Amino acid sequence: VQLQASGGGLVQAGGSLRLSCAASGRDVSWYAMAWFRQAPGKEREFVAAISMSSSTTYGDSVNGRFTISRDNTKNLMYLQMNNLKREDTAVYFCAARWDRGLLADTMGEYDNWGQGTQVTVSS
Repeated sequence: VQLQASGGGLVQAGGSLRLSCAASGRDVSWYAMAWFRQAPGKEREFVAAISMSSSTTYGDSVNGRFTISRDNTKNLMYLQMNNLKREDTAVYFCAARWDRGLLADTMGEYDNWGQGTQVTVSS
């Protein structure tokens, strides 16, 4: 599965942004997908994940503000980010793995990665 993230940009604190991840390849709808992010000088951090049946889980820092979703008819995954904070500034990556029934929140569980898209939140 090949992944391509888009939709990043510059936004003011309190604003919203929606990221997209386009997936291509065989049996994309059978993959669980996720968003991770990496701020300068920090380790890559789990943001959210969604199963092939659209069950979801979120990292503590974004729970209640971000919403992950997918459209299996278009092979797209989204991350709606609301009430953005400066600490949300990071490069956001989408990832995928064959759905094994449990959502994963660690990098090593995912074997397909897209390039990142930069999100910058200004005060």
